[in-house]
Amino acid sequence: MLRYFTKLFIVIGGVAISWSQDSGETLERDLRDTREQYGIRLGVDLSRPLRSFLNEDYTGLELIGDLRITQKLYLAAELGNEDFTQTEELGNDLEAPVAEIYNYTTSGSYIKLGVEYNTYENWYGMNNTIFIGGRYAFSTFSQTLNENGIFDSNRYWFPDGLSPGSTAPQEYSGLNASWLEFLFGVKAELFANIYLGASVRLGYLISNKEADNFPNLWIPGFNKVTDGSNFGVGFNYSISYFLPIIKKRKKPSDPDE
Repeated sequence: MLRYFTKLFIVIGGVAISWSQDSGETLERDLRDTREQYGIRLGVDLSRPLRSFLNEDYTGLELIGDLRITQKLYLAAELGNEDFTQTEELGNDLEAPVAEIYNYTTSGSYIKLGVEYNTYENWYGMNNTIFIGGRYAFSTFSQTLNENGIFDSNRYWFPDGLSPGSTAPQEYSGLNASWLEFLFGVKAELFANIYLGASVRLGYLISNKEADNFPNLWIPGFNKVTDGSNFGVGFNYSISYFLPIIKKRKKPSDPDE
């Protein structure tokens, strides 16, 4: 009888040890699989190439990237270049003719650095974001006054417009500007590691170096400068690829996680 119980104990012990090992391996595998991916996401803004295709007076390209550093927080950056030729017009009365004040070209580069905070709680295996964030941006550029008109209160000789001014291009270089941006946007995974994003931005100009006799009417990365206001608006649509680097396990005890 004792020998029977001894054999039964050995069998049960063996099964228990085997089950424990299997359960441990399964648990370890589950914990490993539930670790979240951290890495860098690189892409391009789609709106600028599309605008370049549709508008012959504009060329632009913006590269984007973000790096996940915590469960919710990302470091982010944009680097771009824009070239835009525009005509400023005088006259908004439907009965009065529109007169061209000047035609100018702005060309330059910019960089934006900041953070994004994800407000969206993902399901397991997802890495989508609905984020708010901020940027500090800096742009260096030049402006070329291609041609301009001259306003004369005596409209006898030019009743339908401004008198012609210089048609020789005048370049103003060494210009720069800096601003702060507040943004709201989304990034959603379309396919494995491929993300489509969109954001709207509100900028506030904090510095603006201008030429002595020609204002900065448009700044690369900031867009149109409004007379009497430091605010500007912008947007972007992006496609990016996520490159995983490491995996981290979520810590339930950490309220920030």
